[in-house]
Amino acid sequence: MKLTCEQKDLSFALSIVNRAISPGGTLPVLNNILIKAEGKKLFFAATNLEIAINYSIEADIKNEGAITIPAKVFTNYISLLKDGKVTLEVTEGLTLVVKSEHENIKIKGINTDEFPLIPQIEKKDSFKISAKILKEMANQVTFSASNNLSRPVLMGVLFEVDGKEFKMVTTDSYRLSEKSTKLESSAEVSCIVPARTVSELAKVIGDSKDEVIIYTSKNQVLFEYGALSLTSRLIEGNFPDYKKIIPQTNRTSVKVNKDDFMLGVKKTNLFVREHNSGVKVEIDNRKMSLETEENQVGEGRVELLIDSDGGQNEIALNSQFLLDVLGQLKDKEIVFEVDGKLSPVTIKPAKGEGYLHIIMPLRV
Repeated sequence: MKLTCEQKDLSFALSIVNRAISPGGTLPVLNNILIKAEGKKLFFAATNLEIAINYSIEADIKNEGAITIPAKVFTNYISLLKDGKVTLEVTEGLTLVVKSEHENIKIKGINTDEFPLIPQIEKKDSFKISAKILKEMANQVTFSASNNLSRPVLMGVLFEVDGKEFKMVTTDSYRLSEKSTKLESSAEVSCIVPARTVSELAKVIGDSKDEVIIYTSKNQVLFEYGALSLTSRLIEGNFPDYKKIIPQTNRTSVKVNKDDFMLGVKKTNLFVREHNSGVKVEIDNRKMSLETEENQVGEGRVELLIDSDGGQNEIALNSQFLLDVLGQLKDKEIVFEVDGKLSPVTIKPAKGEGYLHIIMPLRV
């Protein structure tokens, strides 16, 4: 294998596929990136056996071939090079020679035969969505997924397409996020994608209006976006019937400035008890107060001006859960709905449609 490519293209490609590397993998080759020169392109692949990322760049290929190279060493070295031409050549003994202006280094690789075969998904059931919208949806739901290995389905994101409506849903049983949007064409899809997969996808697809094509099969999902393809296993099992916990009524509805609310929660969060991060929310006419119990550090109380409908109410909530959702909402105003202190709270944008977040109350 011998080729020449641009440093900036090489560095970018490596930064993309590195997201599929899990340090300390059981197999040494899982810490490597597969590099393959074929035709007029240089292909890159990496996997941790849960997700696999492929990417390609244009290159001047002199001799075709392939090798796997330690991801960390190769990526770090290429990132330190100046912009310009880089020559890659595989010599006998599975060694990659990297040449640039005034520099020449060698990196030992592993035979490509040891690299796991990345399964090919049948491109049958699919739908399209703009990268910008998909990224926004992912960021607004993934934080609500569970980290508890005992309930794998809660560690995933429900992808549900019914006609032209596409929903992404997550829950850890203490909170729930649902984001929906309209597609240009109809499809029928229902699957659970690992939250880590969705999170990593959001980091690499950018904010463009270019389309991401999503293919689903019985056990896998494939995301294609230009030169990028990301394959992931699906989580088996049935996602909870989350619609049952979405409140159908609320006694009090509050419209509040999101930044003021978030700042108030941050202030009171300095005084919450570590074991439950509880903050008491009291609503009285045009005023909302956020208050913590007295503890060894002290106590906090913040008052906010609001537009309220429904009179007095109060509830105790996890302050970190509040900060998580408020940090993902871009709207200036949000709606905060509560029926009673033992009922879930609903948080959603005041004007934007298609998003809601639910937080279960704390018993205090």
